[in-house]
Amino acid sequence: MTRLHIISASTRPTSSGRALARWVTELATAQGPFDSTLIDLAEVALPFLDEPGLPSDGHYVHQHTKDWSAVIGAAECFVFVLPMYNGGFTAPLKNAIDSLYQEWQGKPVGLISYSTGASGGAPAVEMIRPVLSRVGLRPAAHTLSIPAIEDHLDEAGHFRAAPGLTGEARAVLAGVARLVGPQKREHAVA
Repeated sequence: MTRLHIISASTRPTSSGRALARWVTELATAQGPFDSTLIDLAEVALPFLDEPGLPSDGHYVHQHTKDWSAVIGAAECFVFVLPMYNGGFTAPLKNAIDSLYQEWQGKPVGLISYSTGASGGAPAVEMIRPVLSRVGLRPAAHTLSIPAIEDHLDEAGHFRAAPGLTGEARAVLAGVARLVGPQKREHAVA
């Protein structure tokens, strides 16, 4: 089984993204070949980068950074469930990425964005791509952007996929799985 971390990138207490991230986690677990874990950046509560050394050095002095390093280092791939704020992705997600370096290297990532408006957060996906490249993450080709996120929540706050969204989310997960495949084969040969 491939260790997949789905990262919910909003820290707002009322975020609709948590329901979406839970749904993606359930879908990934059911689809396989994933051992899926939901990581909520609000629960992680990572302070803004406060290490004295560079993240690329990997010498962490603060326990919160060591803990975050262990969480990210344990995953083989990721799906970022990210909202769009003012045309971009969230500061907590940028901080979570910036706090580490080696732990991200060469790992696949799928991108699922959402917004209250019509774009579905697609501009945030485009904005994060250069950052992912700089830390060595390998984005899956297929992305999913979900507009009008509130329209996808039931009265209990659970995400309910509109027709076609399940297939689109599965395509993101399949793209991540394809990127993991060659990586695992390389390690098995080495």
